[in-house]
Amino acid sequence: MWILLAFGSALFAGLTAILAKMGIRNTDTDVATALRTVVVLLFSWLLAWLSGSVPSLAGVSARTWLFLVLSGFATGASWLCYFRALQMGDVNKVTPIDKSSTVLTMLLAAIILGEAITPLKALAMVLIGGGALLMIQKKAPPAALPPQPQADATAVNTAGDDAAAAVQTVQQEAHALPASETSANGSPVPPAKAAALPAPEAAAALPASETAAVAPARAARPVWLLFAIGSAVFASLTSILGKIGIEGIDSTLGTAVRTAVVLVMAWAIVFMRGKQRQIRSIHKVSHLFLVLSGFATGASWLCYYRALQLGPASVVVPIDKLSILVSIAFSRVVFGERLTLRAGIGLLLLVAGTLSLLL
Repeated sequence: MWILLAFGSALFAGLTAILAKMGIRNTDTDVATALRTVVVLLFSWLLAWLSGSVPSLAGVSARTWLFLVLSGFATGASWLCYFRALQMGDVNKVTPIDKSSTVLTMLLAAIILGEAITPLKALAMVLIGGGALLMIQKKAPPAALPPQPQADATAVNTAGDDAAAAVQTVQQEAHALPASETSANGSPVPPAKAAALPAPEAAAALPASETAAVAPARAARPVWLLFAIGSAVFASLTSILGKIGIEGIDSTLGTAVRTAVVLVMAWAIVFMRGKQRQIRSIHKVSHLFLVLSGFATGASWLCYYRALQLGPASVVVPIDKLSILVSIAFSRVVFGERLTLRAGIGLLLLVAGTLSLLL
């Protein structure tokens, strides 16, 4: 039973990534996370009430409360990192890194929960880790400019003599100009006259558009990669803390409690950063996808924590990470994102490592 629940968690988690990506295209990620959490909270508490587990909340131990709260904070941090990474990068790049939290989770499960690492699990960790690394695609460096054709030596010498004469003429005109027409008054100097100035003055005299044209291109920093790694680390902590927190408590009630913690954390960040005013400017379509992603998240959580309660964390977590297949399939259809050969091999390794845990 817990295996089916783990696969259900993977399905809904995969849908969450796509729906969230569509909802945060033109929305601040902090605001989007807070809005989604409202939906997840209502969904989780409704199911907890239907399951009849709400009255048992009074008997929850202090230890359980502690780990549920810590798990909620880890979840909130993971969400903030994950959706920020999704907003900045492609789904098929961010998702594999987030799913690499499986390896860290298995290590923590062995250290904290005492779950043994068998040779098969060790092989799975190598396959999953290697597959995730292969799927991290680096941006190609900018193409080099084609070499300029060599000009005839006579023509070059003649052009050089003409340029020197032109520069001398401009220098004479510059000395003859009054001080009000030079760059000292803050007004831009014509490019022809700026060419005769010393290098520092010429650079300051040229318009910003011309200086930007000659400046070397800077490689874009993969900031999304840092957020994706942060998402993986906090997701791993969420799994371990959640596993401990739902011992002796109904999984639906534990999910509802954790969601309440995430809600408080998410809205606190929104108000501390003064982003609450952006809610009114969110498009209706974005609202729709954020709500749908919230329902998908709630369904994924309910399946996930019930599976965690019934099965070992070192197996449940990797199955849940198979949501990458759903995410990548939908990203190809919805966003037109394609996998390279290298990334495709990485995906096969990641799936093979995950499925090997079922043996």
